[in-house]
Amino acid sequence: MNARETNAGNPQADVIIAAALRLRRQIPGDLHEHIVEAIYGQAARIVDRAVSRPGKAARPTFDRTLDRIVTSRLAGFPIMLLVFALMFWLTITGANVPSALIASLLIDQANPWPRDLAIAVGSPWWLTGLVVDGMYLGAAWVVSVMLPPMAIFFPLFTLLEDFGYLPRVAFNLDRPFKASGAHGKQAMTMMMGFGCNAAGVVAARIIDSPRERLIAILTNNFALCNGRWPTQILIATVFLGALVPPSLAGFASAAAVTGVAMLGVLLTFVVGWGLSRTVLRGEVSTFSLELPPYRPPMIWQTLYTSLISRTLFVLWRAVVFALPAGAVIWLVANIHFAGDSLAGHFIRIVDPAGALIGLNGVILLAYVIAIPANEIVIPTVLMLTVAVAGVKGVGAGAGVMFELESTSAVRDLLTAGGWTTLTAVNLMLFSLLHNPCSTTLYTIYKETGSAKWTAVSALLPLAMGFLVCGSVAWVWRLVA
Repeated sequence: MNARETNAGNPQADVIIAAALRLRRQIPGDLHEHIVEAIYGQAARIVDRAVSRPGKAARPTFDRTLDRIVTSRLAGFPIMLLVFALMFWLTITGANVPSALIASLLIDQANPWPRDLAIAVGSPWWLTGLVVDGMYLGAAWVVSVMLPPMAIFFPLFTLLEDFGYLPRVAFNLDRPFKASGAHGKQAMTMMMGFGCNAAGVVAARIIDSPRERLIAILTNNFALCNGRWPTQILIATVFLGALVPPSLAGFASAAAVTGVAMLGVLLTFVVGWGLSRTVLRGEVSTFSLELPPYRPPMIWQTLYTSLISRTLFVLWRAVVFALPAGAVIWLVANIHFAGDSLAGHFIRIVDPAGALIGLNGVILLAYVIAIPANEIVIPTVLMLTVAVAGVKGVGAGAGVMFELESTSAVRDLLTAGGWTTLTAVNLMLFSLLHNPCSTTLYTIYKETGSAKWTAVSALLPLAMGFLVCGSVAWVWRLVA
């Protein structure tokens, strides 16, 4: 069957074939032979470089050599852990100075301006407190804690993506994700979740299968986002680092935080496995991953994509939710009835339940009113502890969030509030296993269009958090 017979009924193909035949008649025979020889010569060189044959290995290239290292079973996972450990270290350590500068600018220096303005115009004390000490301060805490880590993590993440390394990560993690009933591309959404869970949820769009995309969305909360790193690091440093000699305190704290992060990865596989065999049954879709060539990252495009499309987008959503959260924090601390504030009544009611799972009422209330942003959990806990424990000379008043400069001052305050090592350990676990922040919940609803799956994404980790903390508390008291 000739070309015309093959393309019968296709006028466009006939035109193309006719044009090619006319061009062939116009090319001199020797020139045509040179062109054919050049094409076949180039094909032979490609085959010689790319195809392995018996007795002759393919010619090594940069891409092939690097892939043989970063995707090998022996070195692939250690390199992957080392790369992401370095990225997290750069994010955490690099964010300390700019976070302190932004906090000093927005909280220490800028905070008196709206207060003085409110006083000058004769604003009532309660309105000044609600707007300045509540809404403004809540938003300022979120910006100061959230902006620097995202501004570092997202560009680093995008640089790895542009370089071509992230598809190799997905290749390495394809087998464990497939064993859990999920998709190999979930590796990339999980890594994005370490920067921000809301961004990780959006990144799940790269997964074509609706079932596997939903598994990735529901389990992304187990990736320890940057809003929870400050809580993990502070509590590990204050309580767990103090259990060992000073020379080992830093190592013990880092090991504890790393252990919690690895627990989150393990739970991603476990919960994904459970979902894929119960409410989200289905066949694992085939995963044909094309490994792109390595290429130099485009720095300016990376900065734009990371800072504008990711960092500022997520930060804006977080600030929008943090404004009402700050108002609620101030209100529950300043509205009184029956001789106590709303916060005091709530803490007293839930404190026995909190103690049962190794926590306390202050922590539970902090996580209720700090749903809009994990970044304000610690300032809220400190403020509530001062109010409940009756500590004098600490903080700036009821409903005003604050932080302390030294870890010893934090330890003294929390110990005065009845904290123990068990409280610290279970807070670190509960920080991992609790409902997503409102920004992430809103993003889940936008991505799934389902109130049911949004509720599942909130209640599933919360139930696991109570179960795990309760089990740890029971075993702790049993062996104590």
